[in-house]
Amino acid sequence: MSEFAIERLRAAYDSGDRTPTDVIETHLGRVNDGPAQLWIHTVEPAILRDKAAALEEMAADSIDWDAYPLYGIPFAIKDNIDYAGTPTTAGCPAYEHVPESTAAVVTQLREAGAILVGKTNLDQFATGLVGTRSPYGACPNAIDSTYISGGSSSGSGVAVASEQVAFALGTDTAGSGRVPAALNGIVGLKPSRGVLSNRGVVPACKSLDCVAIFANSCRDALTVERVAAGFDPKDAYSQRDADTMPLSLESLPEQPVIGIPEQAQLTFFDDAEARDCFAATVSSVDEIFSTQAIDLQPFIDAGRLLYQGPWVAERLAAIQDFLLEHPDALLETTRSIIARGRDFDAVDAYTAEYKLRRLARKATTQLKPVTAIITPTTGTTYTRAAIEEKPVERNSNLGYYTNFMNLLNLSAIAIPGGRYESGLPFGITMFADRGQDALLASLADHYCYERDVSIGASGAPYRSIRDSELPNQSTAD
Repeated sequence: MSEFAIERLRAAYDSGDRTPTDVIETHLGRVNDGPAQLWIHTVEPAILRDKAAALEEMAADSIDWDAYPLYGIPFAIKDNIDYAGTPTTAGCPAYEHVPESTAAVVTQLREAGAILVGKTNLDQFATGLVGTRSPYGACPNAIDSTYISGGSSSGSGVAVASEQVAFALGTDTAGSGRVPAALNGIVGLKPSRGVLSNRGVVPACKSLDCVAIFANSCRDALTVERVAAGFDPKDAYSQRDADTMPLSLESLPEQPVIGIPEQAQLTFFDDAEARDCFAATVSSVDEIFSTQAIDLQPFIDAGRLLYQGPWVAERLAAIQDFLLEHPDALLETTRSIIARGRDFDAVDAYTAEYKLRRLARKATTQLKPVTAIITPTTGTTYTRAAIEEKPVERNSNLGYYTNFMNLLNLSAIAIPGGRYESGLPFGITMFADRGQDALLASLADHYCYERDVSIGASGAPYRSIRDSELPNQSTAD
């Protein structure tokens, strides 16, 4: 029933059916019953209970939803995001350090009443889309543990899908905030670049990185973005429109037009069932919205630049000093990918930038006549054993539809698109130009509701989450 959806918890708190203490006890029980590889650090139970009790005392008469829109909502953060006094590892034990300050986005969420419960596992230094590149263990898929969870924000995605938390923060450079959502059947919102502060986040590619949000519904994800958004003068990549960008659900345009990639440009890596799932999605989209064929090629060509071009050097720049001092601290696959940054020079960087600008112009032409474009989030999925056989090639396949988003400065939301016969989720992504976060969430919410998609490990119907009655509806919509 997705009882940990934000909307459902808010309704339960307002009615008195649940308390933060009750929810924290439920969370602790699920952590104990769940896979150990999901978490790198957890907050002590006594501290969580004290926080819950303090919230209850503060709201003894009534809950001020305007001041505390995330009152009593348990959440997790990827362990490349700082929380003062708790180690940050970025998935590398030798990198572990204890930050003195908390990441800006985490501070804003906690001030809104949310309860931070711990820090989740990830592909080392956020380099990977598989969820297996971690010395803390491979984080298992929430539906079938023989399959990958997706990365790099593996633990955050699984924590939401298994209802250990109501929402979680990840990061997204190449698809890390969308691939785990797709493979675990939840929502993954990749905000426009610069809307959420990256201060206090270990960088992968600083010019491209986004803090991403995992949730059970599109409304929940947008609620979290609205709370966490804002211009941060201490983050060089924060954008001033972060204070003014509309981040509430919108009425849909009178006739939304969804772009559908030309069939020849779609690839499913010999996964016939994934192809069928996307065909079913397109049929549903045709029933709900108007559609128009678009040319996906400029987007795909741009995506290839991320790992085949000099942006790999930006990953190296982020940890170059650490790598020089601790050359054996990284996993072999992670080290080999990041070390390739040494193969590019300044001429390569400018040449690639010029090519990206040309592709961006072509991509804009495809975006102009449509409200949004829809693609698979991943063209297939893999067992953990299959990733071990071909770790780089199959990881690369998972980024086919995701790698271009931040290079082209787009906003995107990953949502459930159906299920394999085995029950494994198949995910789709809606994307549009920068600044369209609220419109995308509104379109995606409408689609998920009309198709009544299944959410997370429980397979709860989307409508059961959306139809929860909300206290003070205006602050949540």
